[in-house]
Amino acid sequence: MSKKELAYIIDPPPKHWVGNGFHVHTMFHPGHNLYKYTTPFLMMDFAAPKKFAPTKAKRGVGEHPHRGFETVTFAFGGEVEHRDSSGGGGVIGKGDVQWMTAASGVVHEEFHSQKFSEEGGVFEMVQLWVNLPSEYKMTSPRYQGVKGETFPRIHPAQGVELKLVSGNYLGEVGPCKTFSPINLIQTDMEEGSNFSLSLEDKTNLLVLVRKGSVSLNGNEVNEHQLAIFHRDGQEVEVSSKVGAELLIMNAVPIDEPVFSHGPFVMSTKEEIIQAFEDYQSGKMGHLS
Repeated sequence: MSKKELAYIIDPPPKHWVGNGFHVHTMFHPGHNLYKYTTPFLMMDFAAPKKFAPTKAKRGVGEHPHRGFETVTFAFGGEVEHRDSSGGGGVIGKGDVQWMTAASGVVHEEFHSQKFSEEGGVFEMVQLWVNLPSEYKMTSPRYQGVKGETFPRIHPAQGVELKLVSGNYLGEVGPCKTFSPINLIQTDMEEGSNFSLSLEDKTNLLVLVRKGSVSLNGNEVNEHQLAIFHRDGQEVEVSSKVGAELLIMNAVPIDEPVFSHGPFVMSTKEEIIQAFEDYQSGKMGHLS
């Protein structure tokens, strides 16, 4: 197997607020100049650990629309409550994942759960925007709320645990359903551990170091940095002297035109205009 070469290491940019509940580093966003290295991943918001005081007030983001892509939310601390106009919704807590397919269009809201808001505590989250192939952009919306205990556990080496959220890896299948091949793997590494990550050739690979630090094919990547690789190659040697928690994102690229504006990601400018018209006319539904 040939080794994948590192293309970029992204430092976390200054944090900003999304609503009043999500204090995030936007590691990359729709329209960025590295999209050929990240597709189908359009955006990543990383809410690094932050302590919230107890409150009776709602914290989060109110009603807003989406069309043409999916949002994937990983809860690593605290709880997130979701509700959308297709009838989807639920609460995810530490270790859980919420996968919302906006597709033809939804209106949704995201808040800290009432329980977490009232108790307070440390909140940590990652949200990805994932592009849909053009043939699926107008399919029906879908909501998947998946508990962390359902993710297959893989132990490729001593002191290493992989939790497979989606895709296929080492004979296991992740429970989250996707429209294109996507491997999402939560990875825990003990101090002094190492393993080989074996992937399909010509696929994109991103690795977020949530905690600790790692060496990826000899390149040091530190806490809260994002490593982005070239498509060529199949293997990454991963090691950690101090221990680490990683989010590994590996996918077959979607090499199609992308037009994005605000909450919509489509294939043409005309489709973006239509999305705004459909939202304004109520075709994406309403929250009751």
